[in-house]
Amino acid sequence: MRLQTPSTLLLVASLLTPLAGQKIVTVRPKESDEVLVNPGIGFMTFQRFNGDELNPGLSWTEGYPIVYQEFKGSLENKNYPATSIAYFRVYWRFVEPEEGRYNWEMLDKALLTAHRRGQTLMLRIAPYGTRDDNDVPDWYRAMVGDESNKRLPEKKWRTDPEDPRYALYFGRMIRALGRRYDGHPDLESVDMAIVGAWGEGAGSALLSQKTREALVDAYLEAFHKTPLVMLLTDEKTNGYGISRRAVGWRADCLGDMGGFSPTWNHMFDYYPQALVKFGMQEAWKRAPVTFEACWVMQHWKNQGWDIDYIIDQSLKWHISSFNAKSSPVPEEWRPQVERWLKKMGYRFVLRKFTYSAQVRRHGKLEFTSWWENKGVAPCYRRFPLALRLKNDRHTEVLETDADIREWLPGDIVYDDAVFLPAEMPAGEYQLAIGLVDPRIRQPKVKIAIEGRDNEGWYPLGSIVVR
Repeated sequence: MRLQTPSTLLLVASLLTPLAGQKIVTVRPKESDEVLVNPGIGFMTFQRFNGDELNPGLSWTEGYPIVYQEFKGSLENKNYPATSIAYFRVYWRFVEPEEGRYNWEMLDKALLTAHRRGQTLMLRIAPYGTRDDNDVPDWYRAMVGDESNKRLPEKKWRTDPEDPRYALYFGRMIRALGRRYDGHPDLESVDMAIVGAWGEGAGSALLSQKTREALVDAYLEAFHKTPLVMLLTDEKTNGYGISRRAVGWRADCLGDMGGFSPTWNHMFDYYPQALVKFGMQEAWKRAPVTFEACWVMQHWKNQGWDIDYIIDQSLKWHISSFNAKSSPVPEEWRPQVERWLKKMGYRFVLRKFTYSAQVRRHGKLEFTSWWENKGVAPCYRRFPLALRLKNDRHTEVLETDADIREWLPGDIVYDDAVFLPAEMPAGEYQLAIGLVDPRIRQPKVKIAIEGRDNEGWYPLGSIVVR
């Protein structure tokens, strides 16, 4: 049984009673101050992958199939942080070039390339853009006809979403996407784009409730394993989404402090108010929050905007990941960016670990542990906490029942026990701890302590199996 207290203390209600006279080993690891590249958090590449050349100057690309660069063997990103996420945004017309025929090859290649570059793929399929070459699919345009002179209530709509064919066919594509990719280990999350240029949700408040529900339900019914994030758009759309399922949120204009108007900007006049009014303040506890730069970071610097204010506000909103559009990060801001990366998402520090110095064969290895999540969010994917016992002749990896998706910022006390296999040989072993990939039971999440070995485990000390 677990108890989540208001002070974010996670308590496992099984108090351990060591055998009389048995030696207890107490380990207090030394905290590491390094920037950790971990799954699902930090900066992301955009229409690119680790090791690719960045966009020049203040430019970026989006919405079109990826133009793949020749991989030169290094995953280093010049003038850009190392990342665990690649973000791909592509228009509907490229996913479904013919009615009912899907370009899975394009998405398969993006997922595979991300995997090979040490990343997972975040995906948005936008219904359309603003140009002739990024309209809805040609077959859909032929079906509904020319709407350029139609009086649509939102200027960023290219087609009428109240035409029942829109929810039917766009929703059909989303459901097909879910059937193929829901739960894919390399798919980080999916944006719930429904209307508006670039899929940014402009005019979603104007939708009828029937249309709104049909479009949102397409995602909710298609994706049950892969996390979903909604654009921060309006009370009705966001409210309906979170009433049905745990969904996160994203915003596409982080950093705007006056780029559109001298009297209004996103950082002061939209995001704080929208979070409250749309009911999304607590969404971060169950699903991720992700941001995209308005313009690029160099533009922020050119405008003289306060990078520390932008960072601190995003942390207050529990950011897990950030799309800087694969555009160089100003060198002068590197210290601020490193501070940001050390708080963005989760950051687990093991403060104390105790265990019995000896354990019987086929017996129970009991332990206590105290952790701190020094980030601003939990981890939203399952990575089991595991113990490794290893010597020259034998290795055992034993998973615990810990669910780090419940480890909110603050202190976590996790006490548990694992049984040793009956066939495990007696002898002295080195005990290590790790947060592992559940498929291969090897470390996946770095812990903010020193001593990580070359396999990613964190040694704790010796233990005797007798």
